[in-house]
Amino acid sequence: MEFFFPEDHLTRAVPEETHIASLTAEPYPDGRRLRVNMQITPFQKRPHIEVTLDNADGEEVASASIVEPLGWRLEFTMHIRGELRSPYTLNARLYYPDGPSDEVRRFSFDVQPPTASGDPAADSAG
Repeated sequence: MEFFFPEDHLTRAVPEETHIASLTAEPYPDGRRLRVNMQITPFQKRPHIEVTLDNADGEEVASASIVEPLGWRLEFTMHIRGELRSPYTLNARLYYPDGPSDEVRRFSFDVQPPTASGDPAADSAG
């Protein structure tokens, strides 16, 4: 499928060279949500991405499927199910339905339980 590219002078990779360049995650203060930031190689053909979140026991507690993103800088929120069990591991895999597929990228982090008031700044102030 062809689509319009702005005149940004970026070199776009073919599917075999398209991959996840960076993957990070930051828990929200409520301890139940996660902000995920991902940057992928600028692409010629839009990929698919599967993202899963596993707790310390290796159980999947969240997942997301991204089908043919329009851009290569992605930010989205995932909701953490169940009891908090750090550390968590975020797994992301970029692929094309008809091939090829990139390596799974991983990012591990801890989630702190929310404070009594739910506002860590207010609790530490005094």
